[in-house]
Amino acid sequence: MRKVWLLVVGAFGLGLDAYVMAGLLPVVARDVGTTVSLAGQMVTVFTLAYAIAAPLVAGLMAGVRPRSLLLVALAVFTVGNAATALAPALGALLAARVVAGAGAGVYAALSTAAASALVPAERRGRALALVMGGMSTGTVLGVPVGVLLAERAGWRSTMWLVTGLGGLALVGLAVLLPSVPADPPVPVRARLAAVADREVAPVVGVSFLAAVASLGLYTYLAPVLASAGGVREVTPYLWAWGIGGVLGSLVAGPLVDRTGKVKALVGGVLVTVVAAQALLPLLASAALPGAAVALVLWGAAGWALQVPQQHRLLALRDDRGTVALALNNSALYLGSAVGSALGGLALAAGAEAYVLPWAAAGVAALGLALHLRAGRRSRHVARVGTLGGYEHC
Repeated sequence: MRKVWLLVVGAFGLGLDAYVMAGLLPVVARDVGTTVSLAGQMVTVFTLAYAIAAPLVAGLMAGVRPRSLLLVALAVFTVGNAATALAPALGALLAARVVAGAGAGVYAALSTAAASALVPAERRGRALALVMGGMSTGTVLGVPVGVLLAERAGWRSTMWLVTGLGGLALVGLAVLLPSVPADPPVPVRARLAAVADREVAPVVGVSFLAAVASLGLYTYLAPVLASAGGVREVTPYLWAWGIGGVLGSLVAGPLVDRTGKVKALVGGVLVTVVAAQALLPLLASAALPGAAVALVLWGAAGWALQVPQQHRLLALRDDRGTVALALNNSALYLGSAVGSALGGLALAAGAEAYVLPWAAAGVAALGLALHLRAGRRSRHVARVGTLGGYEHC
């Protein structure tokens, strides 16, 4: 398990970079002379590049040593963040976010596959939870610190912080990461088959809808809280969401390993997301403690979801695990791109920001419906999976 911690360092940088922009949108918009809705498209292009790069590289480069690809991906990620810090205008800023997102997507897909390969089957849940915990810790520790740093030294200093963390992780992995077994090359037909696979597609669909609801909404958390409750200081709320994310991602792994009730865990998590998002505007208009509780629950559930989702894909299609995980990661960040784009369009069209959580809760409810429908359809299939004897029910 010690080897997995090396991958967590890079995941920490990804978590910080992917979510720090949510707290910086108003500042960045003022600096480059644009609107918050247009600045929010930085998140859209980052996550879209993430979604496209992950399956493309994981599929085409399946026979290449994962260690080499991990290092290249982290280098691209670091260069993209340096370019973000130097970008003079919105166009250059968007291009830099594309580069950073591409590196992040490849690293995230390969790091989860590498983490599962470095440990015995009975500890895969914990290994996946550690990597997800690294991303959520980057959010809970890095995002509020990044926002505070931006308030004192400008948003570009925050991006230099992300760049430095990426460089530090790159050096550490180059020196200490051991060789990771490479997956055999996967033919194009097999990669395409994963998209239409009746077992894989519903899992990926749920990840997509959950990301539209959760990650898309998080992009506009600052304007949502300002609209719903007149909140101007967003940092405590970022802490609440991030703390929930750390707790959820770390608790989910042991629950998967101990119970094997993966589908039940996914259902419970989605119910929590729906409830927390639906209540957020009402609680934000009342008082800080209530809104903070909703954000903790939303963060915990949103981050916990991907541990059982990744576990299910490894169990269903262990012969092409990297491709399945890359597909799921792509759905996750494609959903984030769609969610942030739709949120920006809604705000640009004149919608009040406080209605966005209700729309997001509706999308999460669709994900829950898809999950339940897929579960009913597959009840005739054997309940005991091939991954270490876990029961996928």
